[in-house]
Amino acid sequence: MGGHFRLLLQVAFRNLFTSKINLLIGGIIFLGTLLVVVGGALLDSMDSAMSRSIIGSVAGHIQVYSDDSKDELGLFGNMGGEPDLAAVDDFSRIKPVLEKHPNVKTVVPMGTNGALITSGNTVDLTLARLRDLYKKRAEGGETPALRENIDSLKAHVRQMVAIMEEDLAKSRELLSDTARTPEERESLARARSEAFWDGFEQDPFSALEFLENRIAPQIPDGDMLYLRYAGTDLDRFQSTFDRMEVVDGQPVPHGQRGMLLSKFFYEEYLKLKTARRLDMIKQERELNKKTIAADPQLQRWVKENQTQTREIVFQLDPIKTRQVVERLQKVLGSQEPKLEKLLSSFLTTDDANFDTRYAQFYAELAPLLELYRLRLGDSLTITAFTRSGYVQSVNVKVYGTYQFKGLEKSALAGALNLMDLMSFRDLYGYLTVDKKAELVELQKQSGVKAVARENAEEALFGEESGNNLVADATPGLINDQESLRGAMDSLRRDDLTKRVYSQAEIEQGVVLSSAIILKDPEKLQQTMAELRQSAKDAGLKLRVVSWQQAAGLLGQFVMMAKLVLYAAVFIIFIVVLVIINNAMMMATLQRVREVGTMRAIGAQRSFVLGMVLVETLLLGLVFGAGGALVGSGIMAALGHVGIPAGNEALYFFFSGPRLYPSLSAGNLIAAFIIVMVVSAISTLYPAFLATRVSPLQAMQTDE
Repeated sequence: MGGHFRLLLQVAFRNLFTSKINLLIGGIIFLGTLLVVVGGALLDSMDSAMSRSIIGSVAGHIQVYSDDSKDELGLFGNMGGEPDLAAVDDFSRIKPVLEKHPNVKTVVPMGTNGALITSGNTVDLTLARLRDLYKKRAEGGETPALRENIDSLKAHVRQMVAIMEEDLAKSRELLSDTARTPEERESLARARSEAFWDGFEQDPFSALEFLENRIAPQIPDGDMLYLRYAGTDLDRFQSTFDRMEVVDGQPVPHGQRGMLLSKFFYEEYLKLKTARRLDMIKQERELNKKTIAADPQLQRWVKENQTQTREIVFQLDPIKTRQVVERLQKVLGSQEPKLEKLLSSFLTTDDANFDTRYAQFYAELAPLLELYRLRLGDSLTITAFTRSGYVQSVNVKVYGTYQFKGLEKSALAGALNLMDLMSFRDLYGYLTVDKKAELVELQKQSGVKAVARENAEEALFGEESGNNLVADATPGLINDQESLRGAMDSLRRDDLTKRVYSQAEIEQGVVLSSAIILKDPEKLQQTMAELRQSAKDAGLKLRVVSWQQAAGLLGQFVMMAKLVLYAAVFIIFIVVLVIINNAMMMATLQRVREVGTMRAIGAQRSFVLGMVLVETLLLGLVFGAGGALVGSGIMAALGHVGIPAGNEALYFFFSGPRLYPSLSAGNLIAAFIIVMVVSAISTLYPAFLATRVSPLQAMQTDE
């Protein structure tokens, strides 16, 4: 038997490279193996990288939410907006059930929602600061330093009004008098007059109200921004997701209300637009090796910086305007006195001067500008629709910015801003500890008592109710402020941002979902099944899903990519099977005399069948090994240098600026199995034909 097999191998090796058809078949097998090895390894590596991004940023290994939810959980949003999830009424009830499982490491409460906020325009922000200074003076008296700050901001506002008047004159030349309404022109003229500013100090708050209501709306540089936020236990979130790091500012103090903005959101939407465009040009030049001379996008950003200088001009008071003019004249070697022309010239950048101008902008101009519309430490007013459909507003102090290490430039990882659970519950429309205390106090002061619905009429209007309803007309005006004293007034005076909540108060309340981190991620499916059973046994209606399901369409991306690859491989190998089959048939027909001669000298049909099969399998083995070897070399090279993320979306899929793919034994085994199976199947019919050749037929065949 051993000698028989050695003979088959000798014949197969002899014929391996003697036929062009064999080389064609081998080349096809080589390319197919290379595709399976490289494609499979790349997708497996991307799957692993993306799972690190999703698990390490917000999802955890498992997400748990109410089984009464209408929609599936989508942590990164759904196509139609935020998913409609039923609330889990009390996190403290489900937490011990989940943490009891031996494979559960941590459970983090959370909920996501979105709201529209306004970034405010430059006039709004300046007037707000001026109003704060006058409030400070009213409360504590005037000091020389305070007077200096007030005068500086007043001069700044006057300069902005003067610039607006210049714009009005230009717009009249281009668009006639229809550029602004008569009321707007009248308001602008009043704000420009000396009489207005001479009387400003007599009633500063009325003057500020006029500027806020009549002048600020004429500046269209404020943006409506969509703010997507996640309410969570901020301390537990940061300790659980170790890729999270606070970049600017500080963490929200333990147990207090507050917010951490995503660094990506802060830079992308709240930064001075000129500065942001400079940052993006720098990023594209360094990361993607683009040039201003060749790239239309970079050219557009340069053009916008040249023409859109008003945002910078509005920020500068007279003193800073003079300083900027002097610095730009020095940098440009120019005597041009007009600020806008100097800015336009300075921001005219190309590949030769960009790096210098970028450094000069941050060294010379940035210290005199407000680079961000929102300062860290300020409060942000967030207005959102509650679950019941009414509008709720909450003031939340922004303590800092955060990011996930390795995902700094990813828009997906930077989509969520983090908020404390108490503020989230207020915005979502559920009773927090503070709201409950307010209601109890109101009930106590008003004498309201709880009455069953079926007894309501008797309690209100029955003979034993003791209620005598008399309608009296009260002369004069109702004092709204007086009527709101008591619990409401007390609540307004109570600064909730300074209150420290206990861990029990944070956990005893509504959440929309919970992230679970596992000790052993390899037991994901088993743990999910056991958690479902534990929740059922505890009477909890919970839906337990993996990180891929919780991520929605994003989580299915790699799976879909794998399906596409496998479908492509299947189609390719079907074609390969047909080609190999036809090629082997041609090779068999060419070897009819050889096969017949072998049969004539005593070779059995089984020997002929084995010869053809062994030849094809040897072809698959040799050329498949070559394809696997080359594929391994390609993967080793890619694993060393990495594949750069060409855009922000790939940052998330690559879990960083580069993907460093790796090759597993499974990729090689899968490639060999596919190649050998296809080779064997494609040879069966030609081998069967070869066994049907008789010695007589072979001898009668012409050369």
